[in-house]
Formats: sequence, C-alpha cells, structure tokens
Amino acid sequence: MMKQKKHFDKETLMGCLIASLVLVSSIHFAFGVTKGFDKNLLPSASLELLPVPSAGSVSFEVDSLNVIQDNQHALDPIFRLLDSLRSGKDTVVTIVHLGDSHLQAGYNTGKIMRLMQHDFGNAGRGWISPLKLSKTNEPDDYFIRSENNSWVSGRITQSAPKCLIGPGGIGIQTNLHNVNLDVSIAPNNGMGYSFNKAILYRHPQAAFLQPSDPDHRMVALKGADTTDPALVADTFCLPKLTDVLSLKGAADKVDSTNTGSSDAFMNTFYGLSLTNGNPGVLYHSIGVNGALYENYTKESYVRQLALLKPTLLIISLGTNESFGRNFNKADFEKQIDRFVTMLKTYMPETTLMLTTPAECYKRTRVKKKRVYVRNTRTEQVAQTIVNYAREKGIACWDLFSATGADGSCKSWYKAGLFGKDRVHFTVEGYKEQGTLFYKAFIKKYNNHLEQNGNL
Repeated sequence: MMKQKKHFDKETLMGCLIASLVLVSSIHFAFGVTKGFDKNLLPSASLELLPVPSAGSVSFEVDSLNVIQDNQHALDPIFRLLDSLRSGKDTVVTIVHLGDSHLQAGYNTGKIMRLMQHDFGNAGRGWISPLKLSKTNEPDDYFIRSENNSWVSGRITQSAPKCLIGPGGIGIQTNLHNVNLDVSIAPNNGMGYSFNKAILYRHPQAAFLQPSDPDHRMVALKGADTTDPALVADTFCLPKLTDVLSLKGAADKVDSTNTGSSDAFMNTFYGLSLTNGNPGVLYHSIGVNGALYENYTKESYVRQLALLKPTLLIISLGTNESFGRNFNKADFEKQIDRFVTMLKTYMPETTLMLTTPAECYKRTRVKKKRVYVRNTRTEQVAQTIVNYAREKGIACWDLFSATGADGSCKSWYKAGLFGKDRVHFTVEGYKEQGTLFYKAFIKKYNNHLEQNGNL
C-alpha cells in the first residue's frame, strides 16, 4: 500500500501540535471523573441555588413525586463537578443517556441537554448517529448525508444485523470503494451547536475519510487507539467553529492497522461526537427503536459504550418490556442486573441513574373492534426499576409516578401529548418529560448545595 505524502508548513504543524495538546487536555478533563475526586475542584465561593424550571403549558406533574431517589448520595460526585463548572473551572462533564425509541427522536433528551447546558455550560452537540442513512428516524438538529445510496445497516435490536454495531447502537456499511459523509448542524433546531472538533468512529478496515475543505485538512488526527479491535476513532480538530464537515475517502486508503490487501475493506461507520472546546456539559443521547435491556447487555457493545467515558450514564428503558406477552418481574429484574453488572465491570468510575417509563396504552380487540386500553404492566416495570435502584444504591427518577401513575396516560392523551399509536408522545409531550426530569434534577442539585453549605 502506498503511503500518502503530507506537506505541512510551520504554521500548520504548530496547529496540529496545539490541536493534539488540546485533545489530550480535553480527554483528561472529560474522562477523569469520579474516582479520586480532587477536592481543589470544589468551588471557593458560595454558589446560589439554581432556578427550578417551570413545566409546560399543560402539565400533569405530581410535584411531591417528581424527585430523584438517591438515598446513598450516588450523584454527589456529579454535583461536585457541576459546582466546579459554575465556579469557572475548565472541565467537561460527560453524560450519556441511553434508551429506546423515546430517545431516538431526540426531543426528550434534546430538551434536557439544552436546559443543562444553559445552567452549566455547552461543551458541544455530542454523539450523532447516521440514523437516516440506516433508514430510520433521526433527531432534527443535525444531518448526516451521503452520495452513496447502497448503505446497509445494523441495529442493536437485531438478532442478525447486516453489519457491525457501534457506540450509538447502530452501524452503516457500503460495499462501494468510494465513500463520503457530509455532516451539518440544522440551521434553526441546531442553533448553538457549531463545532471545532469531530471524532468519527469507524471500523479499522473502513476508508480513512478526510475533510474536503482545505481549511479542515491540516489538523486531521488519524486512527486514535480505542482498545477495541472493531473500532477506531479519527479526530478532526478544525481551525474554527463550523456547522458543516464534508468527509471523503476511498477504500485503497484504509487504516494502517489493516494488514490485508487494499481490496480487504469493510466500509462500516458508526457515528460522530461533536464538541466545541468549551467547558461545560457534553450530553450524548443514544436511543434505538424497540430496544430492551437485554439488547444492550452485550460485552462487545458495552466495551464500545465505555469509550465515550461517561461521568454519568442515564438508562431509560422498560417500555418495550412492558409489552412482552410473558412479562415477569423477577426475570425483568435479572435483565436489569445483568446489564448494570456489565456496566460496572467496564465503567467502574461511571455513576449510574435509572429512569422509569411513563404510562401508555396498548392496542387490543374487543368484539372484533380495535380499542386502546391502559398498559397496566407499565406500573410493574416501574416498580421493578425503582425497587432495584433502591436496593443497589443507584439513583432513580420515577417518571411513572411523577406524571400521576395509574390513569395518567388518559390525561396526557386528552391534552394531545400522545402520538397516534398512544405509546409514543408528541414533540411537546417529550419536551414536557424532559422539563420534568430536569426539574427533579435541579431540585436534587439545590439540595446538595444546601446540605454542603455552599450558600
């Protein structure tokens, strides 16, 4: 394989060096999270309580139940890092929010992300998946496009996916030698998420894509070691903030880790992480339609998820389990425990939080007519999650109770916050849930300030 010649002037080389140092520095701050916490990061000055966000125009919140259960103070390390951000420390707090179709569309987590970054700083858009290229729905604040139309996809929910899966729970692959990916932030919905660093996650035998813009080419850092044989990460440190990044490559320019011939390629790509170099919260939202706890409970997947180095991992699953014909609370608890145990093995320094699903409807037939009735198993799912979290000392937010518990789905439906299937919610319904979560989060954070004498 012929090696590409690179021609850099002194200014360009200095830019690469600075970009590399910035990358190492940002990794240090973002990834050194909870273990051995440095007390010097605690704020020297007192911090005021943050305002608790108000609910939307239509709300069914039970305020006394909209709380985060955390009897063992599992969130304290997260709150101390957030204190540091408010005190002006140059650090990044990385949060990964993992779930199912309630997260894939991005309305729920998008609301949480913006509220959190408003209070603690915006470190970037975070993880984006090529969902539309995999022929499914995608959040509306970014686009990943390609001139190729021969992509096949794999999802974490499939028993025999057509291609390998990445940290975002999906993967896309093409058998074409020439490949391109065009990344852009949506002009309106993505406002505020310009980026100057992009990390592309791909298979080692995929084409090494390079920025087509001459201003972007000089600081491409290729093939960062990820300790995962099925994944490499290419970092592009850009000279200025941008809303677009066009990447192009060919299969005869595969990663140097590919020891086979130039014909041995696997053009598989998983997604990108977009950051802006600022201190604050980096909020990765990962959702896959139809996902269950057991879908994510795979060592190959958890190893890749660990590469995002989350300070806090929020897990929002359970809706799909509630529709299982043979649902059993004991079996469901075992599924949760298997996943949590695996997470603690590969991410021992990450703080975990579980959430419960909101009540929804299920479709059935009565006298040959299709009707919708309350999905009563949602309560069993919620109780199992809450009880497990309490037993294991894991933080938990009970959306099921916060929104009124039994019968609450009727109120949400009458208010027009449910979608047509009465399982998924409208855009406003999801944003309302995001606001409720953040309201509970800020109440817990303010309690932390009061209890630690920061006022």
